[in-house]
Amino acid sequence: MRKLQSRRTFLGGISAAAAAIGLTERPATAGGDQPLAILGGKPVRRHGFSHWPIIGENDERAWMEVLRKGRWCRMNGDYADRFEHEWARMLGAPHCIAVANGTSALITSLGVLGIGPGDEVLVPPYTFVATINAVLVHHALPVFVDIDPETFQIDARLLESAITEHTACILPVHIGGSAADLDTILAVAAKHKLPVVEDACQAHLGEWKHRKLSTLGDLGCFSFQASKNLNSGEGGAILTHDDRLAQECRSFQNNGRGTGGVAYARNGANLRMTEFQAALIAQQLTRLEEQSRRREQNAAYLTTLLREIPGITPARMYDGCTRNAYHLYMLRYDRSHFEGLPRSRFLKALSAEGIPCSGGYSPLYQEPFLKTTLQSRAFQAIYSPKRLADYLERIHCPANDRLCEEAVWFTQTMFLGPRSDMDQIAEAVRKIQKHAGNLARA
Repeated sequence: MRKLQSRRTFLGGISAAAAAIGLTERPATAGGDQPLAILGGKPVRRHGFSHWPIIGENDERAWMEVLRKGRWCRMNGDYADRFEHEWARMLGAPHCIAVANGTSALITSLGVLGIGPGDEVLVPPYTFVATINAVLVHHALPVFVDIDPETFQIDARLLESAITEHTACILPVHIGGSAADLDTILAVAAKHKLPVVEDACQAHLGEWKHRKLSTLGDLGCFSFQASKNLNSGEGGAILTHDDRLAQECRSFQNNGRGTGGVAYARNGANLRMTEFQAALIAQQLTRLEEQSRRREQNAAYLTTLLREIPGITPARMYDGCTRNAYHLYMLRYDRSHFEGLPRSRFLKALSAEGIPCSGGYSPLYQEPFLKTTLQSRAFQAIYSPKRLADYLERIHCPANDRLCEEAVWFTQTMFLGPRSDMDQIAEAVRKIQKHAGNLARA
């Protein structure tokens, strides 16, 4: 009689066979042989991702404390002061100035550096419009420096060639939560004696060589707007190691008020954070580290899956980026590996499979608002026609334009759930690739 296999031998044989066909690496797909959902098939995912914001009893309690105390303005409260202290401690900076929103942080930072009419500020074209508006508010010119398409960040190797006698500041953006090439940026800035303002509005707890983003330049700016990883609906903050700049920021965001008996020390605006914002953001802060770790773990796993799919290229991080905040998970889509399927159709198909996505930014420097601003009475009075014409000739960014046609984004809330969520994202992409020909012909 044939000897019966032991349970261990039997299971070992199954495991070996499974490993040979890759079943142990990820769950078996459920929808690969299904028609695409956009063509009437069953979607890969039928329920939503993690909701946002996440609200706890501590949030409600802090909000009601502010309400009942009746001291809603930070000038007679203490919640904003307490948040500033805690955020500065977490980031390793001596000074934090809380403000109304991320745009206010940028406006204040440029204001205290004296950026004004005639100046040029080096910026990336791949960013949210607030980065540019902060420069224009001071009647300076945002000079767009093309991007590194592999990382989605400003190409720091191009900064030197963009500097002119009018350059007054470098304003890199840590887009998506990953770090720009700060070693190169800071070296160029030091060589030309230029201040650096880090736009870290999407980079809460992100790092460059184990130092928190926002703390390596002269000033660093955050946003706490509703979509951000640290959220109080609106809100912002400025970080700095410089005592003088910190004092100037406090004055600027408080209508230029002075200290030591001086009523008004400088120009400024009312850009103060409210006590409601401060109390809420301080409570949201208690969950930030755990949420950040989960985003990182899920994003790292998704990257291993997507790298196996031809035509899908996740954004690369610079070697110095020791922590990515993953406000956005960004990748490039190559239609040639999807039967020529346009990105717009790919995005619609992915959404139909239950995977929310977007194509990211459009070419910002080509938006009509920029020319409208340059044609305004103020800019026409400050800049000669030749200066403006030369400026418009200098700001073409072909790498950015290509990226704007290839980019695909997933938002941070999609990375707060279980690892299986990542399997479904990858499964949906593979499903679309398998049936791309049918969709392209539909």
